Amino acid sequence: MKFTLSWLKDHLETDASIDTIVDQLTAIGLEVEGVEDRAAALAPFRIARVVDAKQHPNADRLRVLTVDPGDGSAVQVVCGAPNARAGLVGVFAAPGTHIPGTGVDLSIGSIRGVESRGMMLSEREMGLSEDHDGIVDLPQDAPVGTPYVEWADVGDPVIEIGVTPNRADCLGIRGIARDLAAAGLGTLKSLEVAPFAADGSPAPTVTIAADDLCPAFALRLIEGVSNGPSPDWMQRRLVSIGLRPINALVDVTNYLTYDVGRPLHVFDADKVAGDLVVRRAQDGERFEALDTRTYTLSPEMVVIADDNGVESLGGIMGGEASGSSETTTRVLVESALWDPINIARTGRTLGIHSDARHRFERGVDAEFTLPGLDYATRLILDLCGGTAGPVQLAGAVPDTARTIAFPATEVARLSGLDVDEEKQAEVLERLGFAVTRAEGTWTVRTPSWRADVEGKADLVEEIVRIVGIDDVAPMPLVRVDPVAPKVLTTLQQRIATVRRALASQGMTEAVTWSFVSHEDALAFGGGQSSLQLANPIAEALSDMRPSLLAGLVRAVTRNVNRGHPDLALFEVGQVFAGDEPADQTTQAAGVRQGRNTPATLGRHWDGDETADVFDAKSDIMAALTAIGGPADRAEITRDAPPHYHPGRSGTLRLGSNILGHFGELHPAVLAAMDAPERLVAFELTMEKVPEPRRKATKKPNYSASQLMPVRRDFAFVVPEDIDARAITRAARSARKDLVSDVAVFDVYRGVGVPDGQKSVAVEAVLQPKDRTLTDDDIDKVSADIIAAVTKATGATLRA
Repeated sequence: MKFTLSWLKDHLETDASIDTIVDQLTAIGLEVEGVEDRAAALAPFRIARVVDAKQHPNADRLRVLTVDPGDGSAVQVVCGAPNARAGLVGVFAAPGTHIPGTGVDLSIGSIRGVESRGMMLSEREMGLSEDHDGIVDLPQDAPVGTPYVEWADVGDPVIEIGVTPNRADCLGIRGIARDLAAAGLGTLKSLEVAPFAADGSPAPTVTIAADDLCPAFALRLIEGVSNGPSPDWMQRRLVSIGLRPINALVDVTNYLTYDVGRPLHVFDADKVAGDLVVRRAQDGERFEALDTRTYTLSPEMVVIADDNGVESLGGIMGGEASGSSETTTRVLVESALWDPINIARTGRTLGIHSDARHRFERGVDAEFTLPGLDYATRLILDLCGGTAGPVQLAGAVPDTARTIAFPATEVARLSGLDVDEEKQAEVLERLGFAVTRAEGTWTVRTPSWRADVEGKADLVEEIVRIVGIDDVAPMPLVRVDPVAPKVLTTLQQRIATVRRALASQGMTEAVTWSFVSHEDALAFGGGQSSLQLANPIAEALSDMRPSLLAGLVRAVTRNVNRGHPDLALFEVGQVFAGDEPADQTTQAAGVRQGRNTPATLGRHWDGDETADVFDAKSDIMAALTAIGGPADRAEITRDAPPHYHPGRSGTLRLGSNILGHFGELHPAVLAAMDAPERLVAFELTMEKVPEPRRKATKKPNYSASQLMPVRRDFAFVVPEDIDARAITRAARSARKDLVSDVAVFDVYRGVGVPDGQKSVAVEAVLQPKDRTLTDDDIDKVSADIIAAVTKATGATLRA
């Protein structure tokens, strides 16, 4: 909301400075977002006279002017304005000044070989209007040498405030003045409309066929008007707040919209056919608005129509067909009330945001419907002449005031601010509330312009903001717990942690669509009908993603096709196994391509290794370790999903709980997606990782043994289908007090080993704690290991 200081003083009698007004506005809840000091911007410009004007020797449309800036000197200026002539009095800018309309700093220049030492300005170059057809042409008696801003009185500061949606009354300058007066910054002037004779012709009959959307509609006919440009004072004010002057009739409605917060509309009466009806629009009915756009309407929208059809979109925008122009001599002035919810819905549906909609959807002052029409009539008669007819009123103006029971002690109870009862009543009355004081509880009646005040807490807020929020005593918060409870859930903490961990692995985070094509969904284990979108935004985004890898592979492919190889991308997001809430899980996934590995990036003189299954394993283990997962207890099996290479992939699990998968992606899947021929990837399901224990278990303190460990090798012959982890698990469990580690170091098939079997060689580390092991001790432990492995796998010790 923008307004000028002089405009504010039309409603507020005050001697306060601009700085005091700005501070007080923010203090009472009307936060000032900016102040434009136009006087400062226009201060360097002086009134000057063109002494001589000659044709430019090298350009047909340029003239060389000799300008007298009022200091006795003669300045040469090259000018291209068509009205540049000898004797013209205009506005001169010297070199070194800033031109606000163009944003440039003026300097001495040479134009087509002729030096120019300044500039004669147009209104647009000074930021006063959009007029740039010529330089400013001032009256001959304008004092040469005088600062233009002083002579023209155009240095009025422009204040811009932020108005919250509940304060519709402050979308008019009078409402702002009322608040400032209540805060003690002056006196609110009375708003009186000079009487006029309403003895002209009556307006056409108005019928309201949608009284739920338009409770009241007032109309007046004014004949014999002479429409033309509005006066300079009105144009300057409209331009200062960003509005474009059109003609006097339209400018009056725009002026009152900002002056008193009452939107109105004017129709050219000669373009209206028959009587008016306020009705719902017909389905598919078309309407050409004043913004020259044509809109298709629906029955949820309310319109003003005549025998020709729709003439105006109620409460939002008028129509081009009945708009006023310079030839208008008979005008219909409308002041109506509209349903705020319907106005907001219609504006959003059609994408129209007008000043009228902005106010009607927040709620205007119902009781000002007829006075606002009289106010507009008086202005039109003053500016355009004519004869006004009587008011035609359809419907009835509703009483929107509320009566609230208000205990005077409520201010202290809710705010802690001790305000005298006399002061409370004074504040409310200056804001327009009617206060009936009684012992204990008062009766407060709200004014018609404050539809947002509904209860006693709202009244407390009004008193506190006017008296001063700064006077509310600060109270420390009571600390309930010495340590603040955890705010983030375990999953939220894990998401943040795993992102940092994967970034430290040299990967770059990507964000892909939650939707994939049906073919990609099938390739990564999805494609169920329950996960297909009923109305996809694109054919290639038809299914909810079953895995993050589909989007990441597509992202890698696009980058490789554009000359960016050796990528490592990761993403953390939701995946969908079904349409139930439990089927949605959070996954961390990554894809490496080319020579992008955790150790190196790109070609290197020391080798040309490409990313492989072990790089993917490193990534998933880094992610699991970072979020506190049991990486030391996790087992790796070969049962990876079909979108992985069957011989170069693995599944990470804890018993039957599958944590994730890693490895090379299946060549057939990559070929179908037209992706690079070799990609390695991983995917870790965050919810599958068990949460850490909330209470620490009792474990003995770690103590490093001072005794040397003993290492023994065993070679077991087992069938091909026996997994090596079965051997290592059995060997560890043989003697937990001595066997500290078991690791595979060789697998052999060939001479000496029967067909269908293999030899698995393991190293067992025996760590004594209290004494050195003897040969007998070592032999006994070895026998226990052999027995345990034989029992678990059916293995035989290789000779």
